[in-house]
Amino acid sequence: MTALLVEKNGPVAILTLNRPEARNILGEPGDGALFRDAIAAINDDPAIRCAILTGAGSVFSAGGNIKAMQEKTGLFAGKPDEITAAYERDIHGVVKVLWAIEVPLIAAVNGAAIGLGNDVACLADIRIASETAVFSVPFLKLGLVPGDGGSWLLPRVIGYARAAELFFSADTIDATMALKWGLVSRVVPSAVLMDEAHGLAVSIARQPPSVLRQTKALMRQGLTTDFATVMKASAESQGHAHASGDHAEALAAFFAKRPPVFRGN
Repeated sequence: MTALLVEKNGPVAILTLNRPEARNILGEPGDGALFRDAIAAINDDPAIRCAILTGAGSVFSAGGNIKAMQEKTGLFAGKPDEITAAYERDIHGVVKVLWAIEVPLIAAVNGAAIGLGNDVACLADIRIASETAVFSVPFLKLGLVPGDGGSWLLPRVIGYARAAELFFSADTIDATMALKWGLVSRVVPSAVLMDEAHGLAVSIARQPPSVLRQTKALMRQGLTTDFATVMKASAESQGHAHASGDHAEALAAFFAKRPPVFRGN
């Protein structure tokens, strides 16, 4: 059974974390390569305009394999430098490729998002939670640091002070608090979570595919660079956009009062 299911529904790719019997733990041996190949296929497919990430069963992802940590097996066997190398290959490998997905990514958080699972949810551009979702980053409780990217991601999503509260206390918050703190943008009944996520994905997928990816790239660039650099990149991207076929089609459709047909050119 593959740990990641990939389904295409028109212009939307649905990624499902698929270890329900193990609460969708992530970062197992081989996960880095598995996720790398899946995301590369999406990035290389111009027909895909948005993606949804969710979990099989009742849990989004419970994070890393705590049993393997206790038994010192799998990624957690060996000396510190060996564990570091395993982390970078199969845990950071998952995180980095999800960060590098070029189309907008919606996390449909269907249950608990814990530790690495919470970090993975934070890699999405948009998070929608079911009423049963809970969120926690209990690394310190396990005698660990937030080693999966969360120390960079979570403060950018909910602000430094709230991220510090979650990290330092190791507390769990429910979907209502996650909405209040901005960790998710909406909370919906479990029965309609995927319908809500797919409806939003379809709405996003109606946009011109080239500038949709460019817009995400500019937003991501804005997280790590200065205003002047983003302004320069924006001007360059806009120049190309004005010369594109999709821009001409958008204008023609606007004045003809008809739906546009975008082709990514």
